[in-house]
Amino acid sequence: MLIDWHVHINDPKFMGPPWWKHPVPMTVEDALAAHALIGLDRTVISNAVHYIRHMETVKETVAAIESSNRYLAHCRDQHPDKFVTMATCVPGGGDEFLKELERAVKNDDARAVIINSSHKGQYPDAEVARPFFKLVTDLNIPVFIHPGDATTPAMADYRLASSIGRPADNCLSLARLIVRGIFEQFPTLKLVGSHLGGGICEVIGRMDYAYELLDFSVFLGPYEPMLIKHSPSHYLKMMYFDSACYAPPAAECCLKTIGEDHFLFGTDSPPMVPLKKKGFDMMSQIGMTPAQYAKVMGANAAKLLKL
Repeated sequence: MLIDWHVHINDPKFMGPPWWKHPVPMTVEDALAAHALIGLDRTVISNAVHYIRHMETVKETVAAIESSNRYLAHCRDQHPDKFVTMATCVPGGGDEFLKELERAVKNDDARAVIINSSHKGQYPDAEVARPFFKLVTDLNIPVFIHPGDATTPAMADYRLASSIGRPADNCLSLARLIVRGIFEQFPTLKLVGSHLGGGICEVIGRMDYAYELLDFSVFLGPYEPMLIKHSPSHYLKMMYFDSACYAPPAAECCLKTIGEDHFLFGTDSPPMVPLKKKGFDMMSQIGMTPAQYAKVMGANAAKLLKL
């Protein structure tokens, strides 16, 4: 089975200005075209709802997320042989967000939930997000962490906010979840990082020495409160990552770091349909055996999504 874990369809209510400067190509039509391009069995559709950063009230934000969740369920119902849906949630947003997530899972059969790596400066390791992680472990659904905002002024040029800023924020978010003890509190949590985890596999050795060489690295700053019992790399291997990166050496590094049982094929296409073939072809260039390839290209995702 060939499953693409990482495909976005935007709610038509929020396709252009004032939510986006330009109309976005995250349409159901583009998702179907990309699905056919490489002969997928299933496309996992999600919406990162970047536009909610412009919303001021809980009521408005929850309504936008519910609209998106219902629209994705509608797309799935129109193409049940092609699409599997993820709901969207704001982890630290409060009870209204959690009620909508539970509704989307129980009533609309969402098989996973996508959250942003940060939302208005708040990261999912915050204490206010712990009820979210309790809910997703009770529901037994995977959590897909996708890049959130990247608003540093230096990121404004050359589309660096998308290409560099968002993966960097994703890496930071995952690192904070590790050191803040998310797996100590929720050991059965199924956490999936997008875009190879934003480079966390490359820097995990630095995270390990920050933990292991406490007496030698005092000058670097505090490491407290201590909330983990093992080196960060121990928890990294409990995570899953998708392959959306388009650079074979980077994908191979991730594969070798976490193993073939925790690696998922994903293209992040749409929004950019031409990346579908590029992301697919890359998977034949990272040294996988046929057995590894079968797991990464679909079996792992099917298991997470209970297909």
